[in-house]
Amino acid sequence: MVSLDEIRNKAQQWLGPEFNEETRKEVREMLQNDENKLIDAFYQDLEFGTGGLRGIMGAGTNRMNIYTLGMATQGLSNYILKEFGSKGIKVAIAHDCRNNSRLFAETAAEIFSANGFEVYLFEALRPTPELSFAIRHYKCHSGVVITASHNPPEYNGYKAYWNDGGQVVAPHDEAIIEEVRKIRSVSDIRFDGKNEKIKIIGRETDELFLSEVLKMSLNPGIIRETSDLGIVYTPIHGTGVTLVPKALEMFGFKNIQSVPEQDVVDGNFPTVKSPNPEEPAALSLAIGKAAETGAELVMATDPDADRLGIAVKNNIGAFVLLNGNQTGVLLTHYILSQYKAKNKFRGNEYIIKTIVTTDLLDTIARSFNVKCYNVLTGFKFFAELIRQLEGREKFIGGGEESYGYLPGDYVRDKDAVASCAMAAEVAAWAKSQGKTLYNSLIEIYLEYGLYKERLINIIRKGKDGAEEIKAMMNGYRKNPPESINMCKVIKINDYDSLTSTDYLTGSKNRIDLLRSDVLQFFLDDGSKISVRPSGTEPKIKFYFSVNTRLESADKFEESDKMLEGRIASIICDMRLT
Repeated sequence: MVSLDEIRNKAQQWLGPEFNEETRKEVREMLQNDENKLIDAFYQDLEFGTGGLRGIMGAGTNRMNIYTLGMATQGLSNYILKEFGSKGIKVAIAHDCRNNSRLFAETAAEIFSANGFEVYLFEALRPTPELSFAIRHYKCHSGVVITASHNPPEYNGYKAYWNDGGQVVAPHDEAIIEEVRKIRSVSDIRFDGKNEKIKIIGRETDELFLSEVLKMSLNPGIIRETSDLGIVYTPIHGTGVTLVPKALEMFGFKNIQSVPEQDVVDGNFPTVKSPNPEEPAALSLAIGKAAETGAELVMATDPDADRLGIAVKNNIGAFVLLNGNQTGVLLTHYILSQYKAKNKFRGNEYIIKTIVTTDLLDTIARSFNVKCYNVLTGFKFFAELIRQLEGREKFIGGGEESYGYLPGDYVRDKDAVASCAMAAEVAAWAKSQGKTLYNSLIEIYLEYGLYKERLINIIRKGKDGAEEIKAMMNGYRKNPPESINMCKVIKINDYDSLTSTDYLTGSKNRIDLLRSDVLQFFLDDGSKISVRPSGTEPKIKFYFSVNTRLESADKFEESDKMLEGRIASIICDMRLT
């Protein structure tokens, strides 16, 4: 444990002249009046992980501020120089709507330019997928986006990207971390920016990006016939407001309603408790607007517009939220079915999902003779696989259960701008068939089976909590269950040892992925339980997937409740309540 004297000495160093007066004032206030805040701000250094930085904003080594961001940017700069040399280096920078995001983006631009890089800095907030696009379009060597996704308002973050437009992966991720750790003092950071090296980009890049989004449309004629489809869209105060409405208009939709109070760009997210489209409350204003206007589809994006949540009308006209798996199934089935209908398949197409995303996507892909690759959680692994297969196989879509989707390969991160446009097109296609998205989903279940998924998080804070989570994983590995909910465990995938064990045959096979602390239990009734400690939060995640045959559409609710009961029984049997 770090002593209070050590923390106070660490804080005293932040009173030096190399820190600005605002920072010194905040540190003095903590030293004099708020010991608890002081401890939290200085007891450790904000860790630059494999994805970058994320933390509460404020003064201190454990906070997001221009100095911790500066150390990360200088370390990244040093690694870029090692990898590519000093000539012709280009980077791109984008930021979201959060408090201080513009300041952080401009600070990063100054540091990159001071290191001799040509910097493409967006003029104002932009969606994360457009940053990925800009890196690829301007042939940059790297890039960063300032965002904390859908974290609470007091947070901000910094994600690093490589020259393919994807987030950094091995071996670059660990090598960058090493360079960042070498930056031990603020004096090591080059803050002396060169304005002539910084190019402001905006509308021209938007137009290029949106032209690629428009190419994703598979049925523009059907959209023209159903252009009056009622859509309510909300950016939840975030970056989606800059591009999503325009993308929908370019696709041909003419009846797009906004939620005016949520179109206001505001890092405090005043109308929601959490700006997370996975949370039902975040869509409540939009659903109210849809009920008022008679709209048929509700869509919401998170603050950096890389995740999409949607709500659709059920058979009695009430709006229901789709989960991430369901939206992914609708988008993917539509793309595959239209590729087949239009004879677009060339035999080398594939989709991607994560190992904890619904296996219904694997089943659907097989029915179209399309490969479905499973990767670890995180879209950086989508980007890595697309890069590896480029020129040999064609990526045509993919997604993850946590509301992130990518319908094309012109960017290499999840893209809620294109996903909104494509979700609206699927709704238009369904309408042209006299159906709704809800009907379409049930039809998919009728053909392929009804799959239901659920995620629960068990939070265990602090050092004791971390040890408890570790003990849970060790327990599952040392004494794996032979049965769960009275169903035999027939296979276990251990992504730490990269071993898949078939308990029916006794055979063991190697899993061809990177090591990760994940376990999966497969039961003889088709159920699957995945267990994964969070890499960023003090919790362990349990993903449950169950399925059954759906006999008829009118038995959907009955069968759905039965599967919900099965999940509840599994949770009870595993003593997770």
